[in-house]
Amino acid sequence: MLPFVRAFSLALGLLSFAPVALAFQEPEAEESGDALLAQDEAEADEDPFASIRWQVGPTEGKLGSRGKIQVPEGLVFANKPDTQKLMEMMQNPISNDELGLVGAPDLSWFVVFEFEDSGWVDDSDKDDLDADELLETLKEGNEAGNEERAKRGWSTLELLGWAVPPHYDTQTNNLEWATRSRSGEHITLNHNSRVLGRRGVMVVTLVCDEAQHTELLPQFQSLLRGFAYNSGERYSEYTSGDKVAEYGLTALVAGGAGALAVKSGLLGKLWKPIAVALVAIGAFFKKLFGGKKKETAPTRRASKPEATESDANDEPPAAK
Repeated sequence: MLPFVRAFSLALGLLSFAPVALAFQEPEAEESGDALLAQDEAEADEDPFASIRWQVGPTEGKLGSRGKIQVPEGLVFANKPDTQKLMEMMQNPISNDELGLVGAPDLSWFVVFEFEDSGWVDDSDKDDLDADELLETLKEGNEAGNEERAKRGWSTLELLGWAVPPHYDTQTNNLEWATRSRSGEHITLNHNSRVLGRRGVMVVTLVCDEAQHTELLPQFQSLLRGFAYNSGERYSEYTSGDKVAEYGLTALVAGGAGALAVKSGLLGKLWKPIAVALVAIGAFFKKLFGGKKKETAPTRRASKPEATESDANDEPPAAK
């Protein structure tokens, strides 16, 4: 189990009889909007998670101008700028192609959505996917990723092999595979889907602990069925004259050999120790679900603007 997940699990286990009371506890007294905003800003300085503008399921997450994802109850969604913040926290160099993230509220697992503006991809090489050759290419590319991680003082990742070899679904135009990687003693699994579109590829990556994969796979596949390209963006809507990618399915897998391909699920060294972070997570759950007991009950974050469609499309600062 991931180290921060293990710590969270221990804390939640000790508090197993308290979560409901904690989650739905109402504020003791009304506070002004200015006071709440000032408190939120102070908390954001202390706790990086406080700055994330979570959308709580059930909701529809907008993936830029490309598509949308249905977020079921029990999961949360972060837009493009917040997804990039989270990737940095987890020691994943950002690609600037990130559009959103869906995951468990404690981020014990999550799914990242990115879009590669490559053009329409010809799938005629679907029967020529050589798993062994592709794995060697991925390992070579992962070394480039480790060079970038080392520059930042982050842990490196060793790509171990396939959890699921590459295969292509002609009905959904979805190319899928999964890899296992190790950082120290911890094994992380990346389950990759490439959903072909008219103007490029939606890159969908499930990041979880290896032990979670079998249990999470049906949920991930169900979540993926809730993804849809916007009208005019679908693979079947290709017309003559559209941009065509210079590569096929094989290169889509090998293309994942780029410097940012394998994602870590580790939160690594944040701005404060894990023990203190546990307190912040408790406050996070309280704020996230605190208003659901009574529709009229004010929440501690009610004064902050909710995420809008424009938020989802805002361009963040360039990656370092």
